[in-house]
Amino acid sequence: MYKRVLLKLSGESLGGPSGKGLDESRIAAYADQIVKAVKAGYQVAVVNGGGNIFRGLQGSGKGFDRVDGDKMGMLATVINSMALAQFVRERGVKAEVFTATPMEPIARYYVRDAAVKVLEEGGVAFIAGGTGNPFFTTDSGAALRALELKADALLKGTRVDGVYTADPEKDPTAVKYDSLTFDKALADHLKVMDATAFALCEQGDIPIVVFDIDAPGALQSLLEGKKIGTIVHK
Repeated sequence: MYKRVLLKLSGESLGGPSGKGLDESRIAAYADQIVKAVKAGYQVAVVNGGGNIFRGLQGSGKGFDRVDGDKMGMLATVINSMALAQFVRERGVKAEVFTATPMEPIARYYVRDAAVKVLEEGGVAFIAGGTGNPFFTTDSGAALRALELKADALLKGTRVDGVYTADPEKDPTAVKYDSLTFDKALADHLKVMDATAFALCEQGDIPIVVFDIDAPGALQSLLEGKKIGTIVHK
């Protein structure tokens, strides 16, 4: 169904049940799914959030300057990407971490053609640091990179199996969507991704698929064309 995808993972997912720090078993499980997909011939780029370590917007409510807080959040995404990349390498697949701002020798400065080359050579490109600018979420960064890399889809791995009319963890009457348009997602204030990310994906005609990344084999099943999660499209 999709040949090249950008996988967006939240920082909280990497933190495991607590959503904090780095959960080695959860990171290993994600690495297993990514490696399996790459070995099956799919091209996978990954953008991680940083909320398990520090979230700039929340930090601004605790006395941190918003701009500096967002920079701290960008650094958190680098840590997460380095951790997941290491687990991917241990499984025999090349992995490169790219950052939106120069950070050598910790990671390579992001250049689109270099990231594409990694994908075409059967490796995984981890793209960290958001957009490199404050006031932009990692969802917006993921949408931007999906456009640049000409991804066939942006896959958002979450803790729930799709998009619902309300938060299913809080509202037992919430109903799941199999698919919906960008316009409806915005009009109904469905918090799948922020408005900037929606606008970028709509502009580039890149569908967003929201799915439960913690379900065994979910990534592979989605890539093989099975009906997994919720697809948001034009």
